[in-house]
Amino acid sequence: MWTDLERPPLSQVALRQALVAPAGPYAALDVMATASSTNTALVDRAQRGALDRTVLVTEEQSAGRGRAGRSWTAPARSGLTVSVLLRPAEVPQSRWSWLPLLAGVALCKAVSTAAELPAALKWPNDLLLGAQQRKVAGILAELVPGQFAVVIGIGLNVTLRPDELPVPTATSLAIEKAACTDRDQLLRALLLALDTEVRRWCGHNGDPITSGLRDDYRNRCVTLGQQLRVDLPGQPALTGVGDDIDAEGRLVVRCDGQRRALSVGDVTHVRPLRPSNRHNGSVSCPS
Repeated sequence: MWTDLERPPLSQVALRQALVAPAGPYAALDVMATASSTNTALVDRAQRGALDRTVLVTEEQSAGRGRAGRSWTAPARSGLTVSVLLRPAEVPQSRWSWLPLLAGVALCKAVSTAAELPAALKWPNDLLLGAQQRKVAGILAELVPGQFAVVIGIGLNVTLRPDELPVPTATSLAIEKAACTDRDQLLRALLLALDTEVRRWCGHNGDPITSGLRDDYRNRCVTLGQQLRVDLPGQPALTGVGDDIDAEGRLVVRCDGQRRALSVGDVTHVRPLRPSNRHNGSVSCPS
């Protein structure tokens, strides 16, 4: 039984009424009290025949995973931990690399609108808030083995207090004085925004140019125009300037007069190189 009055449980009944067919765009939605990892659990359900647009949410995650094998932890009911199963049959799998970036755009829009906070993206899909651009959310996309399907996992810090943050570079909606910290409302906003972005992207066969996805992402990505350090697996670190996002969703870094497209790498923003007028929903990139 929950005891923290500031952290009430999600309402599975209300969420299903709002988001699951016939009233909403999703096929199924379950709220679990605990789970080791919503991504792991949903991949397992996908292999057992779960439908496209199945959603799995947990109030507490004991073995959450982030990018590059990192762990993701948070107190029970202090955030949103949600995974969504997508089976985008109309989109060539070669374009699926855009899905985590698409989810980042949807999350950025949902937080900017529902929480009324200026949000930005760090490549590939960390959500940043505040003047110090601290991380409030992360995204992990995983292919379902043996199937034409992908699971997108999102973790968003909602009511974490400063002493509960996992690292000094993290933050939460509450710390940033969000207009809304109601997790039911935030989850609805997120899933509806994700549905809108997925439908638009699928309607253009996953083309990031004609669907407008690349421009949407670029306009919210504060990695562009920054002096960067990129730690690469099994290679020396790369330093340069974030120059662009290419048609495959890769980060293009300008280094020693050359441009290099990266599909993986741990990016650190060293310092802003120049002012930028890119729009990230409510504010411009730092100058």
